[in-house]
Amino acid sequence: MGEPFEQLLSQRTSSMQRNPIREILRALAQPGMISLAGGIPAPETFPIEDLYRINETVLDRYGPAALQYDLTEGFAPFREALAGYLATKGIDADAERLLVFNGSQSVLDTLGKILISPGDVVALESPSYLGAISAFSSYLPEYVSIETDDDGIIPESLERVLDQHKVKFVYLVTTFQNPTGRTLSLRRRQEIAAIVKDRNALVVEDDPYSDLRYRGEVVPPLQSFAPENTVYASTLSKIFAPGLRLGFCLAPPLIREWLYIAKQGADLHSNTYAQALATEYICGGFIDKQVPKIIDLYRPRQEAMLSTMARHFPQEYRWTKPEGGMFIWVEGPAGVDAEAVYWKAIERKVAFVPGKYFYVDPSDGLATMRLNFTRVDEAAIESAVAALGAVLKEFGAN
Repeated sequence: MGEPFEQLLSQRTSSMQRNPIREILRALAQPGMISLAGGIPAPETFPIEDLYRINETVLDRYGPAALQYDLTEGFAPFREALAGYLATKGIDADAERLLVFNGSQSVLDTLGKILISPGDVVALESPSYLGAISAFSSYLPEYVSIETDDDGIIPESLERVLDQHKVKFVYLVTTFQNPTGRTLSLRRRQEIAAIVKDRNALVVEDDPYSDLRYRGEVVPPLQSFAPENTVYASTLSKIFAPGLRLGFCLAPPLIREWLYIAKQGADLHSNTYAQALATEYICGGFIDKQVPKIIDLYRPRQEAMLSTMARHFPQEYRWTKPEGGMFIWVEGPAGVDAEAVYWKAIERKVAFVPGKYFYVDPSDGLATMRLNFTRVDEAAIESAVAALGAVLKEFGAN
């Protein structure tokens, strides 16, 4: 006999599942565990002291309005602040065109709701962000993978995908991609913009990490090259506070209208008070001093990870060397099972994420892993990476 009320569940639930990364990270509760796993900002990056001042300013400036129901599209002062913030990235974003959501994950889910019918084709990088796959899968699409290399998706592969499939939209994390840390090169952004404009294709550009640049030249968002063909989604979670759940997007007019309608039915509007706090964080200049502090914290952590990997990982492994972001992607030789490596590493009090979870077909990524360096200091990173390297050598000896 089935569970009570099982017959009441919608057909859609058959494609829904627990986030495997969140499940596998339960092992992190073990005492002494060093986590190179979750993509979570370091608590030291949260502007606690500034928030005392920001909070007082919000109450003085906005009063009850900061605690009231508000517009579905977002708190007007926050959208004005976002328009200025995006202008520094090369994005022409009139405040009236912006929509605010409860984190960028909500943007992705709502895009799935309004764009995907069962059987529609969504084109993704391979590997891709698991949160996006989880959001879209609820709406029963088919997936097609776009080939990638160290410079991001390969334009010729995108052309083939668009020519051979009726693609509803293309989903990309263009800068410091999750999980690989790769950045789509400037030349390829220009080529891809030309391709999508020529074919009138729609791209969803997810951009949560671009402010976290430790070296190299800033690359303009893909949106700036193809604004009429791009839904640009981003968040303040990595540069302010993820618990405030503030995401936003800029979309072509028809897409924006349907996102607005869908959001009305889902939650009426996003947290007004959180938006007011973020408004003062941006307009009061706090963001301009806080982001460099975050970069100064993360840069040596990334350098410690890369240098320790070079000393301790077996020579048959290769990995990305991103110019920013939160992740390093590791590819092992054929025959390595990274999930088996994970459980052995857990015994040594080191955690990471097996890379297969970032593939639509997990068998494509059995020998891969994602490492995060933002949560722990350099000494802990060096210890953990050395221990992981020893585990990898043990697997190579089997």
